[in-house]
Amino acid sequence: MRGTVLLLSRSLRSLVAGTLTVVGLGGLPACGGAQHASDGEGSAARQQPAPVTDPRTPIEQRRDAACDRLGPKLTACAVEDARANLAAGKIGRDQFDRDTAPAIQHKNTEEFAKACKGTAYSSRQVRVLEVCFREETQCAPLLDCLGHLREPGATKDRGAR
Repeated sequence: MRGTVLLLSRSLRSLVAGTLTVVGLGGLPACGGAQHASDGEGSAARQQPAPVTDPRTPIEQRRDAACDRLGPKLTACAVEDARANLAAGKIGRDQFDRDTAPAIQHKNTEEFAKACKGTAYSSRQVRVLEVCFREETQCAPLLDCLGHLREPGATKDRGAR
C-alpha cells in the first residue's frame, strides 16, 4: 500500500506539479486592539478604524478566487477517477475508502489552493483558470482545458527573480 495517497489523479498531479510552485507566506502583520483617543473629559472618543486594504493586485485576487473555485472541482474529478479505478478492479475497496475519505479530499483541496495561489500567473493564465472552471463541467475536458496553462512562457516562478 502507498500510505497516505494523494487523491489527485496522475494527470492532475502532473498538471499541478508542472505549473504550480508553493511559496511560504511572509510575515503577517500583528493584530492590535482598537486605538482610543481621549476627548479631554476622561472618556475615549470613538475613532473609525482604518479601512482594511487588500495588498494583492487585481490579477492576484482573480487568481486566488479561481484557485478557490477550482480546488473542490478538481478534487471531485480525482474522486471520480478513483471510482472508475475501483470499478475497473485497479484498486480495492479499502484503498478507495482511504483515498476518498473526507479528510483526504479536504487536504487535497487545500493543498491545490495553496500551490495555485503561490504561483505567479500571467493575466492570460488567470483567464484560463476562470474560463476552464466556468465552461468545462466534465473532468476530462476540464483537465484538457487546464493544459493551456503550460503553453510556452506560461508560468513565472516567484522564486526565479
